[in-house]
Amino acid sequence: MRYIALLRGINVGGKNKIKMIELKNMFELLEFKNVKTYIQSGNVVFDYDPIDTTKLATQIEQKISETFGFLVKIIIRTEEELKNIINNNPFVNEPGIELDKLYVILMFDIQGPDVISFLDLKKEENERFIIISREVYLYCPNGYGRTKLNNNMFEKKLKTFATTRNWKTINKIARMI
Repeated sequence: MRYIALLRGINVGGKNKIKMIELKNMFELLEFKNVKTYIQSGNVVFDYDPIDTTKLATQIEQKISETFGFLVKIIIRTEEELKNIINNNPFVNEPGIELDKLYVILMFDIQGPDVISFLDLKKEENERFIIISREVYLYCPNGYGRTKLNNNMFEKKLKTFATTRNWKTINKIARMI
């Protein structure tokens, strides 16, 4: 089965540094096959036997801790889930949407609809988001660096952990599959 591991918070601001070749080698030590990485933010595509993705994430987190000496949270998606993320983006075909202002926040899990319906979020003019399954589709016309609708805010409000990728990265990863 084909999986995508998305590492949260590596190689950001000089913290939690991991070279992609070392990460690839570590994944291969776990007996994952056809391992490929994409850019320094920690995107790994690989093959492995069908397994519960929570167990798979825990296995990878433990090996990263042993190998590199720090804890990194991992979000796992299957090939099919990644294809659904791309196909379900509600903003991509809207007129006037700039694709370089689209982001996807991938959450580990999601609270029930009652929690989501009561989200009180402060957003800037023209910013939009929609939560579908375990993903937050986010449109930030002023840029992700300026929005309050960021990864940390959604983690806090939804009581989970998450990682964010821009639309270009999501599509590049999909082409690696």
